[in-house]
Amino acid sequence: MPPTTPAPGTTPAPGTTPAPPGRRERKKAATRKAIADAALHLFLERGYDAVGIREIADAADVSTTTLFKHFPVKEALVFDEDDDQEERLLNAVRERPPGTSVPAALREHALNSRLLTPDGDDRLTAFLNLVTTTPALRDYGQNMWLRHTAALARVIAEETGRPADDPACLALAHFALEAPRAAYGHADPRAAVISAFDLLEHGWETLTRDP
Repeated sequence: MPPTTPAPGTTPAPGTTPAPPGRRERKKAATRKAIADAALHLFLERGYDAVGIREIADAADVSTTTLFKHFPVKEALVFDEDDDQEERLLNAVRERPPGTSVPAALREHALNSRLLTPDGDDRLTAFLNLVTTTPALRDYGQNMWLRHTAALARVIAEETGRPADDPACLALAHFALEAPRAAYGHADPRAAVISAFDLLEHGWETLTRDP
């Protein structure tokens, strides 16, 4: 998957340095990237439905068994940054600027990371066209984000001092992740997303306002 606009990453504790990945982890990451790159190349060249799993495995010089160890379903080959995307989503809330509300932080994340525009990048244009014109990929991409709902709800609760099982946090997480769907086919996708988040902001302000 082409890189999205990066959100702030995790910051190690002062005085500590993250341990570098071991040889085995590096090899696994390299294999995963080779498979995803081979798949995307074939999908862009011939179309998603015209490419088979065995062809992708052969192009990446791995067995189909190895391919499925990294990507359990075909659609996942296009969204190989799923774990990284969740981390960026959570960090958008954790590392939001002082005075920025949770809905506002999630709105900016949606605009920067989920509402991508080509900006002259031919490869990104082709990738976006592949996803938006392939129903299986479009649905998988949306469901990928919705799978992160529980993790996002926990972080919202932590950041706002609300109970871990607070239904309001779960609702905000769900609708924030669902909101970008409003942009599909809209004449002004950015305006559609902003409008959806305006509703979320208003509701959240009402809920969290001091009595």
